[in-house]
Amino acid sequence: MLKTLLSVSCAALCTTAYAQQDDVQDMSDPLAIYTQVGVGSTDKGLNFKLGKAYDTGDNTTAAQFVVEAKGILGDTLGWRSDSRTTQSLDSLRFRNFGVKLTNMRATQIDVNYNFRGNLVADESADISYSMIQALKPMGPVTLFPLAGVGTSIGKDERQKDGSIDDGYSFMGTYGLIGMYSKITITDKIWLNYNPFWLTTFTGSSTYRDNYYGRDESNILTHEFSASYQINPRMNVRYFANWNENVDVFDGDHRIEFNYQL
Repeated sequence: MLKTLLSVSCAALCTTAYAQQDDVQDMSDPLAIYTQVGVGSTDKGLNFKLGKAYDTGDNTTAAQFVVEAKGILGDTLGWRSDSRTTQSLDSLRFRNFGVKLTNMRATQIDVNYNFRGNLVADESADISYSMIQALKPMGPVTLFPLAGVGTSIGKDERQKDGSIDDGYSFMGTYGLIGMYSKITITDKIWLNYNPFWLTTFTGSSTYRDNYYGRDESNILTHEFSASYQINPRMNVRYFANWNENVDVFDGDHRIEFNYQL
């Protein structure tokens, strides 16, 4: 999913900036398109990220894909208990993100594959399509509302009678609404708070009623980040993720370095 927010608003200037793909892009702008690499140290191990901008063939649009591998060597380098970490991958994420430069409206395909089991399946993948709209800044604050729909696929899905459906199966659909927000402190420091509400729509009763926890068909999640731009091409960011059932101290935490190529 996007982690930072737009700090300026003007379609003409943004179009010019994105058209000059060799220029350094504003790394605090979630709609900026650029090639990047990143590495993070987290409570569940190491994270690695690669983002690649590509030509859409349309001068009014820009696009990139981002691949992330999360939670590597968690037992050795993480600081959670062994019940919450593994040495192998914890999850993989793929995003394909495109923005329309004339109105600063973005679309995103987001695929998250979780190798750790939950109440519904031994492994699961969430695949969503969402739309994001840049709103006019209000002083130092910029908001980006988002809405989307998705589908969940499970490996060895658990059935209501306790049996296991071997292999991969379609579990159901879900919806999400939320918002990215940015508060600009200085030209090098910014804060983000990103709340999202997710709810299941269709699928088996086991999926609909328990996908976000026992007897939880929906959930409100939170993300906070604080970022510092070291130079035009590099920043360092701290993230905290939690939800309505997990307080911020028991949530996920990480420090991430990103470099624009």
